Amino acid sequence: MADTPSRRINIASIREKPSEPQPCSFIIFGATGHLTATKLLPALFHLESCGRIAKNMAITAFARREWSLDQWKAHVCDSLKDKISSQQHKAILKRFLKRFRYQQGNFDDLAAYRQLADNSQCESPCTQTVFYLAIKPTVFSTVIKNLELAGLNKPCGTSRIVVEKPFGRDLNSARALNQLLHQSFNEEQIYRIDHFLGKEMVQNLFVFRFANTLIESLWNRNYIDHVEITVAESTGVGNRADYYDQVGALRDMVQNHLLQLLAVVAMEPPCSLDADELRDEKVKVLRTIRPIHSNQIDEYSVRGQYTQGNMDGEQAVGYLQEKNVKKDSITETFAAVKFYIDNWRWSDVPFYLRTGKRLTQQSSMIAIRFKLPPQQLFRETLSQAIAPNWMLFSIQPEKSMKIEIHAKQPGLGMETRITQMDANFLKNNEQGLDAYETLLLDVIEGDRSLFIRFDEVEMAWQVIEPILKHWQKKATAIAIPTYPAGSWGPEDANQWFFNSQNQDWRNTS
Repeated sequence: MADTPSRRINIASIREKPSEPQPCSFIIFGATGHLTATKLLPALFHLESCGRIAKNMAITAFARREWSLDQWKAHVCDSLKDKISSQQHKAILKRFLKRFRYQQGNFDDLAAYRQLADNSQCESPCTQTVFYLAIKPTVFSTVIKNLELAGLNKPCGTSRIVVEKPFGRDLNSARALNQLLHQSFNEEQIYRIDHFLGKEMVQNLFVFRFANTLIESLWNRNYIDHVEITVAESTGVGNRADYYDQVGALRDMVQNHLLQLLAVVAMEPPCSLDADELRDEKVKVLRTIRPIHSNQIDEYSVRGQYTQGNMDGEQAVGYLQEKNVKKDSITETFAAVKFYIDNWRWSDVPFYLRTGKRLTQQSSMIAIRFKLPPQQLFRETLSQAIAPNWMLFSIQPEKSMKIEIHAKQPGLGMETRITQMDANFLKNNEQGLDAYETLLLDVIEGDRSLFIRFDEVEMAWQVIEPILKHWQKKATAIAIPTYPAGSWGPEDANQWFFNSQNQDWRNTS
């Protein structure tokens, strides 16, 4: 694995890569939305400051608001105000603003797309074009069809389309969306984005596993007791209720983010770092997840909805009291699922996945617990069990890799204590990259390694859909379980969810 591309190992290499940035026209649909303001504009600005986008790259903001170009630029400045802290930043911002065009139009207004096509052809003929759909899934089909009708899907250069999650709301709708995309774009042009795959710690997991013989030799059922993947949010539904109440935690997080993390943890070493080689191995993992039969779903999954509770000393309202949430909503804000992977490496090792809103703290973590030694010598009584070894990958808010091992306490006795070995990959003068910075650069450069192929989407829906159908059927007869805001979720996720009394959720890194 010595030939791993440097940007996949050294997080500072975004400033060091010597190749000339490729010319590109970048078009954002839904440019005045929350995603663009909080993720896309800061990421593009950082790429600008690092010199990673071509000097002649134009960025077109397509949105419904009747704004002038000056109004749009003022919006950009407001979105980036926390990033501008020096005269150098101000100079970069001035250069960055010159890239922008603003195209007003409704998503169903074909004339606006044709005007967009004319402008793009005049400004940057024969370059690659990126279409970023920062829009609600309900208008995906409208935008895709109009791109084709306006001839924007086949410019004289290379066009690429970036599709945000959720990719469908079930297996059939995902297939329908994929068919629609393929009517206008080839698979090589489609970039299905999952920003968790762009996070530094997730990319470091590839390196940690496949560049270290010591680690890979332990990465199997002989040594690992179980794996936990947690994405906990301390915030509530916020201003996303219109979307979230139609989706829920299982669709919003487990079907994409958490199953992608599971696939990265469990995949076999690829033959190379080629995009399809990587994705082939992830698909193999998803295909070997043991199906959960209808009579097992209550044993293998837990759901819940938060009620009012205490968050950091303040009262938080319950989900049903959130703005724009239906008062009789049965949407789950917490989901936990237990999976088994039926292959040679992972047979009978449980993978516990958990996500929820209004949990105790904001945390994304992969926790791997190792089996206890066959003979426990260092304990005071026969009934006592020594603490297990853990390997912890903290994705956010902290970025760290830690291993917990036993060491002898100082003194005359043979008492042990747990010691954490922190494999911090950040040097003092380095700063981690945001996931969107990595992924946007990959789109511009045509690297599809960290994007999702449709067979991954399809397999993930096949894994999740039986649980969805069971919950929908059950919810009509039984009220959804609840948990207070500020807790770690429903009691059912702790009482009988685990295989043994020695297994429990790891909540801290």
